[in-house]
Amino acid sequence: MARLPFGVAQLDSVLGGGAPAGNAVLVAGESGAGAREFVYTCAAMNTLAEADPELFDLYYGDLDDEAVLPEETHYISFTAGEEYVERELGYTMADDVVDAVVGPMRFADFSPEYFQLSSIPREWYAGEATSLRDLGKGASRDGVLTALGEYLTEHAPGNLVVVDSVTDLIGARGGEVTWEDVAMLVRGLGKAAHSWGGLLLVLANTDTIDDRQLGQLVDASDGTFQFDWETGGSKRARTMVVREFRGVLSQLEAENVVRFETEIHEGGLDISDVRKIR
Repeated sequence: MARLPFGVAQLDSVLGGGAPAGNAVLVAGESGAGAREFVYTCAAMNTLAEADPELFDLYYGDLDDEAVLPEETHYISFTAGEEYVERELGYTMADDVVDAVVGPMRFADFSPEYFQLSSIPREWYAGEATSLRDLGKGASRDGVLTALGEYLTEHAPGNLVVVDSVTDLIGARGGEVTWEDVAMLVRGLGKAAHSWGGLLLVLANTDTIDDRQLGQLVDASDGTFQFDWETGGSKRARTMVVREFRGVLSQLEAENVVRFETEIHEGGLDISDVRKIR
């Protein structure tokens, strides 16, 4: 079965090339524990493989024989634009990687739809309007969920798509987006991903939801990577736990590597075997 690489070299190696096509994977974590760096690395490395193969070989290495690159990489944000994401990528990986990927990577900024019914001044999220025509640009009155659905229907098939982040949606559109809407969205993404045949990475901040809500998101997803801070002795380490991954978790358990320590280097985030956690 063809697999889409996550772009995290050691993880792809353990998984035999990456994730089976047609999966929606929840990437959940505490603030600063590595979840965001993980999706940045996934998006950047999958873009870099086509944009600059030599740099990709330097920072990632060889793709597995079973790995098939996505046709495009799309990064969706509800609260930030391309310039912000580009700056954040620069905090995670080398400048030459960032310079190579920001052009080919496709960005979708849903700030206008997200903030349109809030009291936030429009110029904060959409820039200063210079004409009456500018005032009519951007936001659809149908709201952020409709805009997201339309975008995914058009661009998700066959591609890698990062959704940053699903927990930002809680209370969006003037409080009209409820937790039930968010949970149903993730369940819908899981079902749709099977027919789209690409790979969806759905980011969630666990600081903003309770255990029951996290459990609902885990249950709705095909796989879950959870990033946490772990203290052992005098060291505080970021760890990644594979909580669920249909069709893949049994392979990880056979290898006794369902929990990993993570590290950040110039190629982004990478993982190591659980036996290295101190």
